[in-house]
Amino acid sequence: MTAHVNYSQRDEIRDYWSDRAETFDLQVGHEIFSERERAAWHALISRHLGPGAGRASLDLACGTGVISHLMHDLGFVVTGLDWSEAMLAKARAKAQKRSADIRFIMRDAERTLEDKRSYDVIVTRHLVWTLLDPKAAFAEWFSLLKPGGSVLVIDGDFVSRNWATRMREVWEKLTAGKSRVSDNDGAAMARRHQNILARVYFSGGARAEEIVRLLAEAGFDQPVVDWKLGAIHRAQARQMSWPKALERATQHRFAICATKPQ
Repeated sequence: MTAHVNYSQRDEIRDYWSDRAETFDLQVGHEIFSERERAAWHALISRHLGPGAGRASLDLACGTGVISHLMHDLGFVVTGLDWSEAMLAKARAKAQKRSADIRFIMRDAERTLEDKRSYDVIVTRHLVWTLLDPKAAFAEWFSLLKPGGSVLVIDGDFVSRNWATRMREVWEKLTAGKSRVSDNDGAAMARRHQNILARVYFSGGARAEEIVRLLAEAGFDQPVVDWKLGAIHRAQARQMSWPKALERATQHRFAICATKPQ
């Protein structure tokens, strides 16, 4: 019992994602499984952040380094930050295999300990919906950017259930045991995920309008919401069951780009 006295919610979240590391890249939406999807991601990043041109970029909650490598492809000098050493081990192995000069560090995305005004751009994918304190996180990210720098948040409401979610659940019950590939890591991991989700800031689902409001409160100018993620979703759909692809296409998914004033 004593060993767990100082075991925080942050520790619990870190350990959950560390346990997910081994199979993380097997899931569509985590790793990239086609050049078509890779090109769609490159297009999304480029239209909001412009050319890399050696500019300093920070990939927050980089996981196994998928977005870090996309940024590196585009010519950014990349730092990938995550607080799971298991995830970072996967990311470093990819970088070594691809001879990609990417700096990976183990830190908390809400308390990075990085130098102020040291980055031209910050990018996050599927991080904001898991934050415990987005107000503090956005203030931290604002401080890390150089004047005129931009943050790109790629996220969504993965909590709210719609008609497509219910259809997918029915289909999965009917086909249970027939598919070779599972979309989750089992009942125990699902329970851990739900327990954590119930206590994060966006426990009811991350909505674009609330994130825009919080970014503006942190001092960012001109948050722009981009709903045009269809090219990415269509490429991913080729690797998914049709009910899962339909659910993804109907979810509240978005990219938000905001700029630090000059």
